[in-house]
Amino acid sequence: MPSRITFPFLALVVVAAAAALFPTSYSQQPAAPQPRDDDRSQDHPDRVVLLVALSSIHASSDETTGSIRLAGFYISCGSAKDLQAGSIKWVRDEGFTAVGNASTIDRPNLLPMLATLRYFPDATARKYCYQLPVVKGTRYLVRTTYFYGGFDGGKDPPVFDQIIDGTRWSAVNTTDNYRRGMSTYFEIVVEGQGRTMSVCLARRPETKSSPFISALEVIDLEDSMYNTTDYERYAMSTVARSRFGSKGEIVSYPDDQYNRYWAPFADANPAVESHSSISPDDFWNQPPPKALKAGVTTSRGKNLTVQWPPAELPAATYYVALYFQDPRTASPYSWRVFDVAVNGQVFFRGLNASATGVMVYSNMMQLSGKTEILLTPNATSPVGPLINAGEIYQIVPLGGKTATKDVVAMGDLARSLKNPPPDWAGDPCLPPLLSWTGVVCSPGSPVRVLSLDLKNHGLSGSLPDSIGNLTGMQTINLSGNKLSGSIPDLGSMHTLTVLYLNNNNLTGKIPDGLKNKPGLDLRRSQFNDEGRGQKGGKVIGSYWCLTLMYES
Repeated sequence: MPSRITFPFLALVVVAAAAALFPTSYSQQPAAPQPRDDDRSQDHPDRVVLLVALSSIHASSDETTGSIRLAGFYISCGSAKDLQAGSIKWVRDEGFTAVGNASTIDRPNLLPMLATLRYFPDATARKYCYQLPVVKGTRYLVRTTYFYGGFDGGKDPPVFDQIIDGTRWSAVNTTDNYRRGMSTYFEIVVEGQGRTMSVCLARRPETKSSPFISALEVIDLEDSMYNTTDYERYAMSTVARSRFGSKGEIVSYPDDQYNRYWAPFADANPAVESHSSISPDDFWNQPPPKALKAGVTTSRGKNLTVQWPPAELPAATYYVALYFQDPRTASPYSWRVFDVAVNGQVFFRGLNASATGVMVYSNMMQLSGKTEILLTPNATSPVGPLINAGEIYQIVPLGGKTATKDVVAMGDLARSLKNPPPDWAGDPCLPPLLSWTGVVCSPGSPVRVLSLDLKNHGLSGSLPDSIGNLTGMQTINLSGNKLSGSIPDLGSMHTLTVLYLNNNNLTGKIPDGLKNKPGLDLRRSQFNDEGRGQKGGKVIGSYWCLTLMYES
């Protein structure tokens, strides 16, 4: 289950969601260990919602370097202009989506990125997508933000789904948070699968009004961060990210150069402040020093027990990372050794938490119910155990993959049409039942486009040559539109059985690949009363009709 991080206008509450699995734990000393592949299969995890109260968000500017643009995209949805919030520049969503309407939230003291939104009233569309350029193989932290604000005059916000690159990510239900005056954030770590990444919204059967979105962030991560997950099969949805022994503000950018939110977490255990220098480069995943400046501890010889996250989790699959750093000034004596267990299972034995710091993790971990971290000191350790910070992510199975050449060809077709259907963005086939309007796809992997039917859809534009790369296509019906230009060569569509292009403005010669296709019946339309039609293998005028089918 994905995390939901919620802000009031300036204050913040994290709502997390979860799932889990459990192989081996790993330690990351200053020299980062090699990632390990874990190819265990898993069922789709159940969902849960966790609630952790936080304080106000920290968004100070960097006085020494000035405003530094983070690598990635910070999009203020529905905004008419670019915005500056602290040291982050938010850009308007023009060019990232072609559908929806903008609305303004008329409330005082709103953060700038919450003061506008984009909503999607067209109930005929199967999904509404943002598309962003990415680099294949690069890892990204994606964050979506929702603040309803009663933009449509309703009392409660609608419930709908969010989708990333064809995978159903989660339901978006912000009702409880909105009633408390809070906005809601979701986070997921994914890898670029191609040249673009899509983040889409879709209606559910119970959706009563227009889906909406306030902000969208896509932040570049370093290759070494969170690199033990097989991102061709999974994504990681944030459940919790906390700095222990802390109160007050959330730590984010510029303290965290990747703008991750580190929420304060305090319990009944004694808190301790660090007096040693901390470098993010000494830790895998590069946590900011400020997230490790405090911790929870106990006396020498005693066990340290931490219930975190505080809410119960259902059985599901997680990535868990725990961070430790001895707070004393670096010296030959600034070390402590202890064993780490989670829910009674050994997580790591003989962990040496020095002033330099150490991180241990499990990339596929099964948890259920309350999560208890137990630190048991070594008999010779001069001081008690401690823990400084932790992260938990749900392992989310990806929902399949559409053949790359089909994605590219359908994207080319969408760009060649001047007025494609409003849901023609994102993955053309996935998730299942949410393919593009008029598109039917195959099951299995890779998914293929089988049929295209946009008869009498009012389309204008042309047909790109790359449509011939849809080699799984069986039927095409684009009749009754205003398409112009020539007919591309469809000879490579060996499974094509029916092609309707009648009543368009197509011109030029019929490609030899169609005329000479064995076993096909090439039929001509009747001349209209002006005598226009097909002559000499050429298409003339708007009344030309081509029907292509296998003879029985």
